[in-house]
Amino acid sequence: MMGYSTTHDGDRLDLEITGSGPTVLLPVDPTPITGDRAEEMRRWGADPALGRALVDGLSDRFRVVAFDYEGHVMGRPKPTTLTPGNVAADILAVADAVEAESFAYYGYSWLALAGLQLAIRTDRLSALVMGGFPALNGPYAEMLEVTTAAHRRAEAGGHDGRQETDGGGEPDWDTVEISAPPERTRQFVTLYEALTGFDDRAAAASVRCPRLCFAGAADTIVYPESWGGVTVDIAGGLMRGRAELAEAGWDVELLDGLDHLGAMLPHHVLPVVAPWLRGALAARGDVPVRRPRSAG
Repeated sequence: MMGYSTTHDGDRLDLEITGSGPTVLLPVDPTPITGDRAEEMRRWGADPALGRALVDGLSDRFRVVAFDYEGHVMGRPKPTTLTPGNVAADILAVADAVEAESFAYYGYSWLALAGLQLAIRTDRLSALVMGGFPALNGPYAEMLEVTTAAHRRAEAGGHDGRQETDGGGEPDWDTVEISAPPERTRQFVTLYEALTGFDDRAAAASVRCPRLCFAGAADTIVYPESWGGVTVDIAGGLMRGRAELAEAGWDVELLDGLDHLGAMLPHHVLPVVAPWLRGALAARGDVPVRRPRSAG
């Protein structure tokens, strides 16, 4: 079933609704990527059918609402309005469009960050899963440096040279070319600027729904000076905060040997997330399902 919601700036965001049971919002592209772009993704270690695999892997027990939020903001950039509050409002608009009074949410990387922002702004979450971004000790300042560097490169027209990897999926950051329009990179500067000084310790302690945070145990990226000279240490942040998060009621998983790309692959995600969601939502029963706003 298809539907749509409306973002904070009036754009249409397409939704795909699959399965039945408790509602899970999944900000992924449910349509597999094909052709040359798919081959390039595979060379980097990414899965061009990631979104489809996650939807199919969860829709046997849940009503999964898939929406390609990252693809949407890449195609319809929001250079001055991609703030934490507006992102949370856009996710709530998805829940409203499918008439889900309560819902679970799973996001990876910056979309996991978005889940924490959502959790501190609503009591409608039945469960929260954050992947690839720590609920405590988040690299907010480091990501501001990296996104600012990306934006500078986009404004300068990119960087000459081919995008290369070290053979294991990790790019050679000194040769990465930024071909995105400046408004696309500016929106992420806006996001991380708005998170300057964000108290994730207080935020993580305030979340009351069932909550899981996971990351690859090798999820650490060291950027050269041309990219801010910072280390984005997702794994280290989660390791340092593991005991404190557990004390605050979080479940925490570190996936051995996996980097940022590896820990987002469906065959690693589903064995962790699917049973955890089943357990977290087992006592809640089915969320009433009514017909969403039609795409037609």
